[in-house]
Amino acid sequence: METQLEEIREQQKQTWNKFSAGWRKWDDFTMDWLRPMGEAIIHSLHLQPTDVVLDVAAGTGEPGLSIAARVPQGRVVITDLAESMLAVARDNAAKKGVSNFETVVCDVSELPFADNTFDAVSCRFGFMFFPDMLRAAQEMVRVLKPGGRVAAAVWSVPAKNVWVTAIMGTISANMQLPAPPPGAPGMFRCGAPGFLADIFRQAGLHHVTEQELTGTLNCGSNDTYWNFMNEVAAPVVGALSKADDELKARIKQQVFALVDEKYPDGTAALDYGTVVVSGQK
Repeated sequence: METQLEEIREQQKQTWNKFSAGWRKWDDFTMDWLRPMGEAIIHSLHLQPTDVVLDVAAGTGEPGLSIAARVPQGRVVITDLAESMLAVARDNAAKKGVSNFETVVCDVSELPFADNTFDAVSCRFGFMFFPDMLRAAQEMVRVLKPGGRVAAAVWSVPAKNVWVTAIMGTISANMQLPAPPPGAPGMFRCGAPGFLADIFRQAGLHHVTEQELTGTLNCGSNDTYWNFMNEVAAPVVGALSKADDELKARIKQQVFALVDEKYPDGTAALDYGTVVVSGQK
């Protein structure tokens, strides 16, 4: 089992490093879209100005950098598996004038921090991809001070996330992609109501709360949507790399038709649904 988990971690590290250039290109667009989930996490943490906060699987730096602005006498440790993603985070911090932070490349299942180090822990859209979600939660609890809080956001069920199902569903219909093994890391693995809340309780957290956040990915046009998904979404790129030009063109045409049918105003503002869960040690 450990070997299998290590293989998943290594594959994820390679994938995120590979796609870091796309995430850098689309960072402003993406962070604007994901800001509500970051704000919900921050609100759930009940931050104080002197807090020391851990942001897990932070990618290009959020919500960690926003948290840093709220703990001016504290600091934030921003972690991720992929050094190339954290390089974008450091550049973003420089642009924003944020200095009370550091980046650490590490695996959430083996956090390199002492027990009871942090006042709060945040994680936005990481849990779905952790090979062992309970171990990850237990590690977060271990490094959290008594009374501290953990807050995380995950994607809800597929029906509430047209922004990804529109393109992946069309790809699957045309390419007969094999279904992932049950419980394998993936976008909607934590989407069922109560799923992540239960993991938080198993990890020893109390006063666990869950809220749903919905909204739209505002692309402005079908072309922007297509280009965005083809530069940041690894499953999309991986699947389409196996298609010839004719098939890619047909899939693109069908995706555009589907988006136009669901959202006839032409702005490609596609629905998303998320779940934000928090708990206290």
